[in-house]
Amino acid sequence: MKRNPKFLFQKIEDKTIVWSENSNEYLLLEDATAAIIKRLHTGDTIQEIATTLANDVAVPLDAAIDFIVDLEKKINTSKAEKKIKTEAIDTAIIKPTHFEYTKYYKVNEFFFKVAFSSEYELYLIHPKFAHLEVLPQKNPSHTFTVFSQKHCIYFYVDNQFIDAWNHKETHFFQGKFSMEFLQKIHQKEESQWLGVFHASAVSNGKKSILFLGDSGNGKSTSLALLQANGFTCLADDFVPVASKTREVYSFPAAISIKKNSLETLLPLYPQLENSAEYHFKGLNKIVRYLKPNNTDFLSHLPCKDLIFIKYEKNSALKYVKLSKAAAFQRLVPDSWLSPIKENAQLFLNWFASLNCYQITYSENEKMLETVSEIFNKDL
Repeated sequence: MKRNPKFLFQKIEDKTIVWSENSNEYLLLEDATAAIIKRLHTGDTIQEIATTLANDVAVPLDAAIDFIVDLEKKINTSKAEKKIKTEAIDTAIIKPTHFEYTKYYKVNEFFFKVAFSSEYELYLIHPKFAHLEVLPQKNPSHTFTVFSQKHCIYFYVDNQFIDAWNHKETHFFQGKFSMEFLQKIHQKEESQWLGVFHASAVSNGKKSILFLGDSGNGKSTSLALLQANGFTCLADDFVPVASKTREVYSFPAAISIKKNSLETLLPLYPQLENSAEYHFKGLNKIVRYLKPNNTDFLSHLPCKDLIFIKYEKNSALKYVKLSKAAAFQRLVPDSWLSPIKENAQLFLNWFASLNCYQITYSENEKMLETVSEIFNKDL
């Protein structure tokens, strides 16, 4: 087994983030543990490192050796990816000749033709983009093709096979569809993105802020409230950041509104009263979709602030600076991050430059005032 894969290190507060090129994993470690990985990375032997460790922390040499061997095994082990051989799939399938649904979407000056073989595939994609639908176009900019066969969903873009997923992996398909959509809109390859974050992005026209939090904590509701109060929705749920500029780019999906937010939002958005309701059993949620107020889906803006938001009934407003270590542990698990080393370094640099906050609230006005205050910093 090859030792010493390539690593990146980023010191934050009293911890060190370590990225492994072998696995594209980010580990938040104590400085002493990160120092061991650095020594392994630079070629020191396990015996040399263990001797130093045993002396420093007064443990038996054998115990120090076992610890380092286990650590080395962990950092050298790639995540097993459950991936179907795409080349084999492409030759084994027969594309349908009939598609039950064909939709056309317009994003700025781009026209997309998307063919769905059945209502099942339509249901997975169309609700988020229904506000972009236009009349059929003779010469679409791009053609997306989606169909099911042999218990898998197949996806083509401009007649090029992209991938296939079984019906238990529909969220991966939805993510890939959004990524291909994103790349065509902004004319960037996947390698040109730093990452995509499970967040909501809002702007004041000069910069953007990312709202994060567990499902049900109020990300999308807060975004809808801000949109109704003079701010612009850049993206909801699928927030892309470009590698070269480290800027947040807009994405045209609708804002997903859960049932328990309707009472708050109906006075601001009466159209939600009669909008369609969608039940996503796999995600255990019922949502309606709200059109974003963005008029330029080519826009992109810098981001200096992450806000972890939480609506809590009858709570007084709590607004605190969050440690970067805590923010990192909550940001990374739900994110897609580029496996390219240069992009990983740019992500670490970008994250180190961010301000991280936690806002807990029950009164919408106080939340809006606090977010406005954060936007107005450094202006």
